[in-house]
Amino acid sequence: MQLDEAKSKFIQAWGALGSSWGVPRTMAQIHALLLVSPQALTTEEVMEALQISRGNANMSLRNLLDWGLVEKEVHMGERKEFFKAPKDTMYMAKQVAVQRKKRELEPMLRALQEVKEVEGNDKETQEFRSLISDIDGFARQSESMLNLFISSQQNWFMKAIMKLAGKQ
Repeated sequence: MQLDEAKSKFIQAWGALGSSWGVPRTMAQIHALLLVSPQALTTEEVMEALQISRGNANMSLRNLLDWGLVEKEVHMGERKEFFKAPKDTMYMAKQVAVQRKKRELEPMLRALQEVKEVEGNDKETQEFRSLISDIDGFARQSESMLNLFISSQQNWFMKAIMKLAGKQ
């Protein structure tokens, strides 16, 4: 397999993975393209490589910037913006964890806190409180694990995961 074909397959696979995680396919494909590009790319180069519209490219690049997965780069004498993706896998994983926590877990924890205050003492209300309490406990444990991962150093965290998985 030639390099260009391998890059194309990776971009398509990364896009499919993003879709299965609720990330727009094009956004994930742009991220993949920037990951495999040896230099920063302009919006026009992204559009051409992926055959997408300017609006789609601009919106996806803005979202990737918001997630901290893409950085702008300034080139002296150029008016165009250039974009690159940090290639550190642990950094990428931490950025995704931070954003998923902020966008998904924290709102759920707030909602659980609110619904825990349900009034009543009948059997159905008690069962509801018990269920919410169990889900809240699991969500808080998940938050603790995410916080540990986000604040960890790569070697320590990966060694701990491998030990838990019985691979060491």
